[in-house]
Amino acid sequence: MNKTLPYKTKQFFFVLIKLSIVVSAFYFIYEKLTNNDSLQFSVFADFLSKKNLFTPKNIILLFFLSFFNWFLEILKWKTLVSFVKKITFKNALEQSLGALTASLFTPNRVGEYGAKAMCYPSNIRKRIVLINLLSNLLQMTVTVTLGVIGFYFLITTYEVNLDYYKLASVFAISLMVVFLIGFGIKKSKLSIKGFSLEKVKQFILKFPRDKIVSGFLLSLLRYAIFSFQFYFLLQIFDINITYRSAMMMITSMYLLASIIPSIFIFDVVIKGSVALYLFALIDVNELTILSIITIMWLFNFVLPSVFGSFYVLNFNLPKSED
Repeated sequence: MNKTLPYKTKQFFFVLIKLSIVVSAFYFIYEKLTNNDSLQFSVFADFLSKKNLFTPKNIILLFFLSFFNWFLEILKWKTLVSFVKKITFKNALEQSLGALTASLFTPNRVGEYGAKAMCYPSNIRKRIVLINLLSNLLQMTVTVTLGVIGFYFLITTYEVNLDYYKLASVFAISLMVVFLIGFGIKKSKLSIKGFSLEKVKQFILKFPRDKIVSGFLLSLLRYAIFSFQFYFLLQIFDINITYRSAMMMITSMYLLASIIPSIFIFDVVIKGSVALYLFALIDVNELTILSIITIMWLFNFVLPSVFGSFYVLNFNLPKSED
């Protein structure tokens, strides 16, 4: 007995899934703005209205920086994925913004991996997932490298109240856990859905060096763009700080916000408090910092995801062989 669903039924469910993704993304944005315990949207809007800092010139520059930020991310995706399949910039644009929309409401945007893989034939999806992992690792490498440098200058410039013994202990324990997990995986020859970690390692090792270098440089440029955008917002909020001091704070903030939450114990403690703690060192009030973080989120995630919703709604599964 053939239990295959009729074509029209499949199409109906596919459209329903796409609508659900877009609705979930917009609902997530709505909840993030209206039910934020740290910053009520009414307070945020009233604060911006009273400051009256967003002149057409400032808004255009913020739009430009966000555009260039995503332009570099899209170019990086096009560059890296060309190892498996040549795509146009338009394809990379659709996939990057569509994946952002589809992953916006998932933990740590993990849904991005599946969303991008679905844009390709099934025979290369595993490699697409690995390329997406490589892309994120390149961005993380930039964040960690610059963050460590910035954090070093931060703790040597300001009186940062940290328990270095506990910090070193946590770091040592984390390294030991990673080592033990890695050793266990190597000995057990663990595989995920038939894709062994040895094959993952070989895939990355065989990845063209020139594309990795290009991806790293694009990640570095992208970091420079959104960190400058944060600095620009500090300036229009009349925060008297030099670019050097601001970059110490910003790089340290991105480092701590990216690394420490990955250790689940610190997740609740660190989220939403890193920037407040760091900028309190130079007496920047909480409302200003929370407003800047919200504006950064609106320009770099919400706005692109609005455009991405169009690509999600118009998405069609690729052929099984291309």
